[in-house]
Amino acid sequence: MGQAGMAEAAVRYLRSGRALSVEALPRPELRCVREDERAPVDQAEFRRVLGNFASGVTVVTAPGTPPAGFACQSFSSLSLDPPLVAFMVGRTSTTWPRIARAGVFCVNVLSAEQGPLCRAFAARGADKFAGVDHDPAPVSGSPRLAGTLAWIDCTIHAVHTGGDHLIVVGRVDALGTGEGESPLLFHRGRFV
Repeated sequence: MGQAGMAEAAVRYLRSGRALSVEALPRPELRCVREDERAPVDQAEFRRVLGNFASGVTVVTAPGTPPAGFACQSFSSLSLDPPLVAFMVGRTSTTWPRIARAGVFCVNVLSAEQGPLCRAFAARGADKFAGVDHDPAPVSGSPRLAGTLAWIDCTIHAVHTGGDHLIVVGRVDALGTGEGESPLLFHRGRFV
């Protein structure tokens, strides 16, 4: 049974009422990581080792004047029912508050040819949309970038703490594929 089949079986089981009810844990407060919570792992070594995990690259955008957007490697599908996705963003991000205020976002899955676009959206303080071809996503109006492999139009569903990052869960309102042929991957500090 493939992943989709296993997920469908899990959803059927949960809907059947045979699953044990589980009480939700209380939501943690948003706070800084205390010194006594820091793991005894060197940050450079952590980054070096986890850099061996190749990840796809996305640009998360939101509507506004000007629109908001940032390059994001920490993106994942989360749930089929309801359809949810997640991305992680650093708490020091200057773009995240603009996306949070919008309450909606679009995840643009970059194609292999879009390395320069990724670099532009990774820069701080620049006009990231200068010369970038885009149109509004159908539900949120967030910028949907041209030439991507796929786009996922979302409403913010929940935000959780995760150390020095926030875990943003989005409910998928619309999605589709684009023009790109193969994904832009990031591995060991460079695009591959």
